[in-house]
Amino acid sequence: MSAPFISARSASLVLILILLAAGAFAWRATGGFAAEVATVIARRGSAAEIVYATGVVEPVRWAKVVSLQRKRIVDMCMCEGKSVNAGDVLVRLDDSQERAALAELEARRARLAADVRRIEGLVARAAAPQTQLDQTETLLREFQARIEAQKDRIEDLVLRAPMAGVVLRRDGEVGEIAGTGAADVLFWVGQPKPLRIVSDVNEEDVPRVKVGQKALLRAEGFRTESLVAQVSEITPKGDPATKTFRVYLELPDDTPLMIGMSVEANVVTREKADALLVPAEALLEDAVFVVEDGRLSRRRVKAGLRGVRMVEIVEGLREGERVASPSKSGWRDGMRVRAAAAPAP
Repeated sequence: MSAPFISARSASLVLILILLAAGAFAWRATGGFAAEVATVIARRGSAAEIVYATGVVEPVRWAKVVSLQRKRIVDMCMCEGKSVNAGDVLVRLDDSQERAALAELEARRARLAADVRRIEGLVARAAAPQTQLDQTETLLREFQARIEAQKDRIEDLVLRAPMAGVVLRRDGEVGEIAGTGAADVLFWVGQPKPLRIVSDVNEEDVPRVKVGQKALLRAEGFRTESLVAQVSEITPKGDPATKTFRVYLELPDDTPLMIGMSVEANVVTREKADALLVPAEALLEDAVFVVEDGRLSRRRVKAGLRGVRMVEIVEGLREGERVASPSKSGWRDGMRVRAAAAPAP
């Protein structure tokens, strides 16, 4: 029986398919198409470990002026931004009811005083017992005490500057009702300088924060300026609801920051000069991808100080090596790539 006949055309087709299969295998074996990746050069520089915090700029010395009674405002000084002395009148609240009550008490005191004088004459002539005089004098002293208390209530309706300083802010107008809420503040009075930042730090980070450490600041409106502060105080007790501790950052006198501004702070807890640095986004778990001869080489490394942007590498990488950044989880060792230069760290 003769062997099956294979035409020259069929043989050529089979050969082409074999060559295509071999080429596909070789393409897969060499890593396929070369993907373009951004790279940076591992270089030496200063490394810093930071703790992140957010806060608000406040004066070191200041106080709020709040009404403790729900009363209508009848007078209010137009003194925002002006200097005041301790005790200066800032607000007068409606005291008409309190003054009417005071007038009634004073009238009854006058009548009791007249009664005391009359009874004293009777007692002197033995026409009235001493106990009647004693009771009337006691009642007179009681009304005198009630009058003094009423005067204090009237005085409480006059709100005064609690300290010498500048009226930092004024809220409220004549005719409005003061004391409608626990947080209603009519005036903020304080010293414009010095200033500080009252910040909140997460409880897991606060053990690394110490008095005297430097803080680098970021505030809207001052993006191009270098702003610094210093840790001056750490509140001993944290807030269990927010899981934060209050940390005070002292500002220099020439700071451009203004009272009430919100600020982001990076407290520098450790610094190191001449550290080998790569971008934080180049680190994938405990490894980086080094680009060598057009391929990715996964390199296990040991990280040191971790900053916001840069990470120190203490083992597994040499200065001058080109590292892919940012790293991607889908990359594999030996993958073909085309390096695209990125800004150096």
